[in-house]
Amino acid sequence: MRLHSWERRGRRTLVAAALTTTIVAGTAGWATGSEQRPSTGPPPGTASWRADHELGFGLPDPATTSPARVAAFFGGSDAAQRRELVERHPTVVGNLDGAPVKLRYEANVRALKAERERVRARAENPELTQEDRARARSLITRYTELLEPGRQILAFDPRGRGQVAEVYGDLGSASHVSVIVPGSDIDLSSFDRSTDPFGTPAGMARSLYEASGGRTAVVAWVGYTTPVGLGPDAATGRLAEAGAPRLARFVQGLIASGAPRPSVFCHSYGSVVCGLSAARLATADLVVLGSPGMGVDKVSELRTTARVWAARDDTDWISRVPNVELFGLGHGTDPTDPSFGARRVPAHLAQGHTGYFVPGTDSLRAFARIATGDAS
Repeated sequence: MRLHSWERRGRRTLVAAALTTTIVAGTAGWATGSEQRPSTGPPPGTASWRADHELGFGLPDPATTSPARVAAFFGGSDAAQRRELVERHPTVVGNLDGAPVKLRYEANVRALKAERERVRARAENPELTQEDRARARSLITRYTELLEPGRQILAFDPRGRGQVAEVYGDLGSASHVSVIVPGSDIDLSSFDRSTDPFGTPAGMARSLYEASGGRTAVVAWVGYTTPVGLGPDAATGRLAEAGAPRLARFVQGLIASGAPRPSVFCHSYGSVVCGLSAARLATADLVVLGSPGMGVDKVSELRTTARVWAARDDTDWISRVPNVELFGLGHGTDPTDPSFGARRVPAHLAQGHTGYFVPGTDSLRAFARIATGDAS
């Protein structure tokens, strides 16, 4: 018997309701996953930046000045002034969307070194607990890795679980740019982990850069607070709502600093962030993979001029998640469903939820063509 679309939607809603009730009632709450507090607002050090009038004029407010005006401000400053700002306010300059890319790299090297010294003091403080000292030692290792020669850190914020963005390729000369937006369980410590590398934004970015033959610069962007585990954060759009304006502003900053409109690749929960920011996201192509939904039922509701693409392999566990929105839970229609209206990306050779950027897969080949403007 063939069901009408409203009947199918009704059945999915009942399934989602039953699933939600079972999980919550059966565990007296969510089985795993802890609620996260999203990082919002301007970068650390903003207060001292706002109070700085040493150059004889006010500095652009990181919270209210558009990336385009930030770019214009730096374009009107000389090398000595820019150097002073990097030396006095590395945490602001390193995270200031619209600031020159190389200046941000330099600022983040300074910020990483300063933060490493701060946690080194904690690691050697006998008054702290053994756990706190161990955490500090782990951060020393992490910051030392990020300071390795050749790494291009475009953003660094140590607050909370930490946020970071790293560039593969040359943003200054690239004719194509891509941005990777990750899903759950990604932060400063895990964005380039050695286990399951192609499930990390750094691994995805590196793989895409190599698959394109270096024809696109790729940014691994961990600029929002991601959900941890399976819990309310992963099932709702709360963290995505906090992350969406940050993603939109980041992309605006890339363009303001001279980069072309990027292609944005959104993995898992990251596609919820991309869906909520789509109307403000200045992107040429919007690609979602392993997506639980984008918060809408069809492409037209995204209010974007970008081409929208969707990939999901048959072995991805995300296919077992009901694609509905109910009582604030769920993220809407499966983007690979024909009714959604996205262009389908082949993913027959990908395996599992994190296999889309594995070398040799049809999905990675398609992503490289999209990223370099060679997709049909």
